[in-house]
Amino acid sequence: MYKVAKASEYIAVTGLWIEDIKIAKKAWILPGQSYTKFDISPVNYTFEVQAMSAEKLPFVLPAVFTIGPRTDDLPSLHKYAKLISPHDKLSNHVNELVQGIIEGETRVLAASMTMEEVFKGTKEFKQEVFEKVQLELNQFGLLIYNANVKQLVDVPGHEYFSYLGQKTQMEAANQAKVDVSEARMKGEIGSKLRDGQTLQNAAKIDAETKVITTQQKGQGTKEEIKVRTEVKVFENQREAEVAEANAELTKKKAGWAKEAKVAEVEADKAVALRDAELQKEVEEMNALTRTQKLRAEFLSKASVEYETKVQEANWELYNKQKAAEAYLYQKQKEAEAQKAAAEAAFFARKQVVDGDFYAKVKEAEGLEAMTKAQGTYVHNLLRALGGDYSALRDYLMISGGMFQEVAKINAEAVKGLQPKISIWTGGDNGTTSGTSAMKEVAGVYKMLPPLFETVNHQTGMSPPAWMGTLPGSSENGN
Repeated sequence: MYKVAKASEYIAVTGLWIEDIKIAKKAWILPGQSYTKFDISPVNYTFEVQAMSAEKLPFVLPAVFTIGPRTDDLPSLHKYAKLISPHDKLSNHVNELVQGIIEGETRVLAASMTMEEVFKGTKEFKQEVFEKVQLELNQFGLLIYNANVKQLVDVPGHEYFSYLGQKTQMEAANQAKVDVSEARMKGEIGSKLRDGQTLQNAAKIDAETKVITTQQKGQGTKEEIKVRTEVKVFENQREAEVAEANAELTKKKAGWAKEAKVAEVEADKAVALRDAELQKEVEEMNALTRTQKLRAEFLSKASVEYETKVQEANWELYNKQKAAEAYLYQKQKEAEAQKAAAEAAFFARKQVVDGDFYAKVKEAEGLEAMTKAQGTYVHNLLRALGGDYSALRDYLMISGGMFQEVAKINAEAVKGLQPKISIWTGGDNGTTSGTSAMKEVAGVYKMLPPLFETVNHQTGMSPPAWMGTLPGSSENGN
């Protein structure tokens, strides 16, 4: 018989003249041979694997695997024909085999990862599962054509992903509230700022047109002091902003650490606290807006009264007032220039501080390297001396010039003292004769004159007459 397999089938032939098994798309079936057709189309297997992360948190991993025989490798196709093809691909036997491999490898991999790693690294997790399962399926001649890991699902009673989603939604809502409040604040401030700039520019143009010839007159000293004060206030404000920024950064770090530990408990309180802060900022901006509005109204009213009084005043007073305004405008421009210079000086001072800090770091690294080198030097010396610490100490003292320094210090210590040194001995010089006892008495007697002379030299005291006299004293007396 001549048999031909369909496009999605193969023929497995066994029997006479065939050593093991023959796989073909078409073949002659001879007497003493048998054949079996098997389908090679892949099949979808849907599972819900219950796994547990490294933190002992259970979760459900829905997955769909498209698995079929490997057609590009003849040995794998032989394995499939012998092990799997006798069973229906949709039978419980094949389904349990595939499901057991997938669930086992998935549980082992999930147990080595945290819940956060599984959730954020879904792509990597899917790749790991794919590779592990494929290794096990190779022994059955199966190939994973596609693997689709669906969204992770909570196990009833362990709603980790549900709470995580609620946390993300609350954070997004809170951020939206903050953005809306900031946009409203910027709009109100920008509107008032434009109105104020319009009034200032109009007053500046009017002053430049009328009093261009009297710009250099006015109260110079008073305005200079005022400008210096403003510059100092600006510097203080900058320092305060830096300190406030550092404090805010520290506060946020502490808040993030706290939020990581007790996120579920603190969510509502954090929202309430942020809402209170935003409400406070809104109230402050409303107060600032009302202040700017009242200031603009009073400024407009004062401007009208001022124009009326200027028209009624004499021309000389009018010129002086306009000159003062022009000079004030000039000083304001100078103050802005000094403000910019102060910012540049602040930046330069910061660069100098950063440079000093870098130099200190390099100096510390140099000291550390020198210390390591000295330690290596001492270690090598000790090893060369056979571990003899005393020899190492003597060598270091000699090479360091310690003995010369000690001799120098001792010499400096006795310098100027002019000590009197007497050397005498009580020996008989071989002139004493007699018994041993008499030698001892004679030795003591001979020791007395040099002893009296030494005491006299050192202290200036003379012995009593009844004890004896100093050598040469009788001759001096005579």
